[in-house]
Amino acid sequence: METVAGAVTHEPPPAASGRQAGPLIVTEDVDLLDDLLRLCAAAGATPEVHHSVPERASGWEAAPLVLVGDDAARRVRGAARRRGVVLVGRDEDDSGVWRRAVEIGADHVLMLPDGEQWLVDRIADVAEGVGRPALTVGVIGGRGGAGASTLACALAVTSAREGLRTLLVDADPLGGGLDVLLGGETAEGLRWPAFAASRGRVGGGALEESLPQLHSLRVLSWDRGDCVAIPAQAMRAVLAAARRRGGTVVVDLPRRVDDGVAEALSQLDLGLLVVPAELRAVAAAGRVASAAGMILRDLRVAVRGPYAPGLDDREVARLLGLPLAGEVPVEAGLVRPGEGKAPPGAGGRGPLARFCRRFWERALVEAGAA
Repeated sequence: METVAGAVTHEPPPAASGRQAGPLIVTEDVDLLDDLLRLCAAAGATPEVHHSVPERASGWEAAPLVLVGDDAARRVRGAARRRGVVLVGRDEDDSGVWRRAVEIGADHVLMLPDGEQWLVDRIADVAEGVGRPALTVGVIGGRGGAGASTLACALAVTSAREGLRTLLVDADPLGGGLDVLLGGETAEGLRWPAFAASRGRVGGGALEESLPQLHSLRVLSWDRGDCVAIPAQAMRAVLAAARRRGGTVVVDLPRRVDDGVAEALSQLDLGLLVVPAELRAVAAAGRVASAAGMILRDLRVAVRGPYAPGLDDREVARLLGLPLAGEVPVEAGLVRPGEGKAPPGAGGRGPLARFCRRFWERALVEAGAA
C-alpha cells in the first residue's frame, strides 16, 4: 500500500473482455463526490455511488475498483477484504489516513488533487477491461546489420501465429520501416507521426484499431515523412496503451538511447541484444549493452553466427556479461516480402521460427502468462 500520484503498483482484478462496469464510489462528502464523478467522466466510466457498503454483497465484491472517501472509511471497516480498494482523501498532513487504510484493507492511499491523473488512468483501465499486461520484449542490434529488425519481425509473426494478440512497434525512425519488411508499406492505418504529439492516456482499443494489420498482428511503423524522433511522452502513452491490451508487444529499438528510447526501455519486461559472433561486433555490443543496461534490468544476448574462430554463443555472452537467450539461426532467402518471399518467421517451420517459438514458450512461462 502506498500514497499514489503516479505509477500503478497493483493490477486490477482480472477483467472480462470488452468494457465492464465502472468503479464503486463510497462517500457522503459532496465535494469529494463531485471530484470523483468528474474524474470518472474524464475516464469514460459510469460509477455506482453509495454512502456505505452496498446492501448487496456482490456490489462491493464484484466492482472492478472501489473508491472509498476518507469520510466513509469507518463505515466500510467491516466489509470483506478484496483487492482494488483505494482510500481517497485531501489532507496530506493527516497521519491517521494510513491507519484507516489498513483497517479497510486498501491497496492505495490517494490524495487529491495530486493523484488525479493516476486515478483517471486507473478508472479508465478498469472501464476498458484491463487484465494481465502484455509481455513486452525489446530487440536491439549490437551493431549495424546485426539482424535486430529481422528478429523483431519474426518474434511478432510467431506470437501472432500462436494466437496471441500482438503489436509490433518500430521505435527506430532510421531503420526503413518494419511495415516495409512485412510487405505492408501501403497498408491503411496510422503511423508514428500521428502519435508524436500524444500526451497523457491513449486508449488501448483505439490504438489497436487505428494501426495497419499485417500477418494477423498490428504494426506501428513510420511513414516516409521527416519525423525522426519520438518524444518520451508519446512513447510512454503509446506503449502503456499497448501493454494494457494484453498479449505481447515487440519493440524494435535503435542502438542510440535518446529520451524516447529510454522511455521504451523502461517499459520492457526483457530485452534481446542481437550480436553477430565476431570480435568487433562484441566490442560494439558492449557499448550498447552499457547504455541500455542502465535502464533495462533484464537484458539478454541473442548470438548470430557464423562464428569467428574462438567464439561460440556462450563465449559471446561471457564477454558481454549477459545471460544467453540462445543462438539466432541464419535463414537463407530472408528477403523483402515484396520480392515474393514471406516475412521473417512466417513459415512456422524454419530454424528462425523454431527459435522464436521456443523463446516465447520460455518467456511466457517466466512471466507467469502461460
